[in-house]
Amino acid sequence: MSTLAYSLERSPATSRERDRNAVRVWLYVVALVVFALVVVGGATRLTESGLSITEWKPIHGVIPPLSAAEWQEEFELYKKIPQYDQINRGMSLDGFKTIYWWEWSHRLLARGVGFVFALPLVFFWMTGRLEPFLKPRLVGLLCLGGLQGAIGWWMVASGLVDRTEVSQYRLATHLTIACIIFAATLWVARGLKPRPHAERASRFSSRFAVALLVLALVQIYLGGLVAGLRAGLIYNTWPLMDGSLIPSGLLSMEPIWRNFFESHLTVQFVHRCGAYLLLAAALFHAIALWRAEPATRHARGAVVLLCLVVAQAGIGIATLLMVVPIDLALMHQAGGLIVLAAAVIHARSLHGGYPAVSAPA
Repeated sequence: MSTLAYSLERSPATSRERDRNAVRVWLYVVALVVFALVVVGGATRLTESGLSITEWKPIHGVIPPLSAAEWQEEFELYKKIPQYDQINRGMSLDGFKTIYWWEWSHRLLARGVGFVFALPLVFFWMTGRLEPFLKPRLVGLLCLGGLQGAIGWWMVASGLVDRTEVSQYRLATHLTIACIIFAATLWVARGLKPRPHAERASRFSSRFAVALLVLALVQIYLGGLVAGLRAGLIYNTWPLMDGSLIPSGLLSMEPIWRNFFESHLTVQFVHRCGAYLLLAAALFHAIALWRAEPATRHARGAVVLLCLVVAQAGIGIATLLMVVPIDLALMHQAGGLIVLAAAVIHARSLHGGYPAVSAPA
């Protein structure tokens, strides 16, 4: 009887634990879809496909052209924008279809993320499987997703009138918000992981790990500026840049702040410096944690993060030296997300998880 009574007494908490595990798995799936979305977005940019769909149709746009007349209608709309007139004049309908499918796939994945997030959220909420502290966090993620959709169209709109490509300001913002959603989703999911014997990290180590996470996000933003300006297609040498470690003309634009967003030279140089800073910080963190807490889970996590940063730096250098081949460029973009994911998981581990499981009300 005592065993049965103990089992009955424990069952509510066990049920809540199962709910947490289900929510955690769901959030990891969401993060995986966001990862795929960002990589496909990179392919869309590298194939110059992002402006092939010139209208925002959140509902009707799910259905691609189904007839020759519909394809021709879409093609005629594309012919009205500067990118076709100045870059792709004379493009065949088949060539247009190729870039159209890239952009359509990207938008379909974006809509898919919304469904993969929103429908399970409603289910978990309505069936009482969400603890109170989770609800505002998940609603916040949902709102970020809606904002990201609007930012995506705001970005595309910048290339439909006076430009042949989207604004680097808007592209970098779009990429960074996607990565913030990715990181926040992983942060919440990782916080739900059971840790019956959690190792406590020092406050300094925990805060430094969060700083590394922020540095990884800033570096992704800088990479977005490089991509938006096509700055990786010039100054394709390393470690020297334009013949020197610190090239001349870094601040040649007026006012000075424009150099950090509009100068191909300065934007690429700052991106390089960001990579050096992230690498140095990851190395310092790994050495400090290994000396303070040798052979612990936290120290091993710091070493894994360092190795990923080194690998990502190597891919970035190869991408630059080979003048941005699409396969390496996509690997570099995916690598940035993998480094970000590792930084999130490591920082969350040091920060600690959510409060212990409590029985449902």
